Amino acid sequence: MEQQALLNHRPRVVIIGGGFGGLNAARQFRKEDVDVVLVDRQNYHLFQPLLYQVATAGLSPADIAANLRNTLRKQKNTEVVIGEVKHIDRATQEVVFEEGKLHYDYLIIAAGMKHNYFGNQEKWEQYAPGLKTVDEALDLRRRMLLAFEAAEYETDPKERERLLTFVVVGGGPTGVEMAGALAEIAREVMVHDFRRIDSSWARIVLIEGQDRLLGAFSESSSKNALEELQERGVDVRLNTFVKDIDEKGVTAGEQFIPAHNIVWAAGLKAETLADSLGAEQDRMGRVHIEQTLNIKGDQRVFVIGDMAHLEDEDYGGVLPGQAPVAIQQGRHAGKNIIRLLRDQDLKPFEYFDKGQMATIGRASAVAETGKMKLTGFVAWLAWLFVHLLYLVSFRDRVSVLINWIYAYVGFRRATRFVVGSDERGLKQRLLDHGPTRLLEHAPEPLRPDKALREAS
Repeated sequence: MEQQALLNHRPRVVIIGGGFGGLNAARQFRKEDVDVVLVDRQNYHLFQPLLYQVATAGLSPADIAANLRNTLRKQKNTEVVIGEVKHIDRATQEVVFEEGKLHYDYLIIAAGMKHNYFGNQEKWEQYAPGLKTVDEALDLRRRMLLAFEAAEYETDPKERERLLTFVVVGGGPTGVEMAGALAEIAREVMVHDFRRIDSSWARIVLIEGQDRLLGAFSESSSKNALEELQERGVDVRLNTFVKDIDEKGVTAGEQFIPAHNIVWAAGLKAETLADSLGAEQDRMGRVHIEQTLNIKGDQRVFVIGDMAHLEDEDYGGVLPGQAPVAIQQGRHAGKNIIRLLRDQDLKPFEYFDKGQMATIGRASAVAETGKMKLTGFVAWLAWLFVHLLYLVSFRDRVSVLINWIYAYVGFRRATRFVVGSDERGLKQRLLDHGPTRLLEHAPEPLRPDKALREAS
């Protein structure tokens, strides 16, 4: 019986990660005589480039997520497993879970990256969450909205100042987009919502350790992004490193910035799963791979996307952790495994660079492809089109487009709801003191003290 089972065994391809790389890899096997197992912590594919819009109340999580089972429902040889992989045993060809083990004939690892707090994660993460998951985006949205609500009834000028101060750490695409969105929601979207504060007085600080923003872009695009953010009132601090973060604020360089809202967008490192592969890693924990996308000396294990360290001469360095790279690598890894199944030689991966882009705010973005550089409204339209194109489902594309039109025409954000837990007690504080302060004080607006702001 066991011998008969072995004769009937179809090759099993295990894919870890349901992001851009993993999902596109899985789709390559839809007509192949293999069993595919897609493993992810969640039951959905997430469009991470738009997470900042969830965090700033522009989109709902449902707009940028697609159920994995539904997405792959027509692919009968594919099974979706919700779980967290603890270890990879290459010697026995097993993926190890807390509950047991899963054998693989071929393995594609597309597990992505996590936040890097440079040795300070235990202390800093609780006060400066990053932006890689839906939970983190909703947490940031809740903190932001509650800060404005609490400031509405705060009578202490210094505390009101702290509540209305937002610090974004990191000047890459995520940091720039987050800072621009915060400026937009404070200066344009909510400016008429409150009666006792003026939301446009919110202070947005963007901290970057290098000498320019968007380090992977050209200098002209970086300069344009800097000027656009400054025009929107963002306080951009270059050549500045964060020394400490606590519940009161951020120490940047030699200055302490009192702030209730801190967003971490400064660094990433590979998931600890990469450590179990026994392969060479770079300083970010990414796995060095062959041009064929497999681990050196092991044609059964492929690493793609953010976790992969692959140098490309035409690109001019290590390929970045971006959606276009992960998509192309996912497709190529799948095709290379199919070649192995057919006793064919592996083909090296060739990246087609479609360029890069980042939005700065309403009707403003920077985009680069080859020698072409776009800025302003035209770049923003290109950004809208590309991001709609990359969304997995038609429903999501329609929903996102409607929300963007609504936001552009009406200067509104559609999902300004406070949901979730209240770890820092701000909502309870608001419930306890908001009504009392409204009754105790005269109804005249309490505008933040400009002199105090300038002094700080």
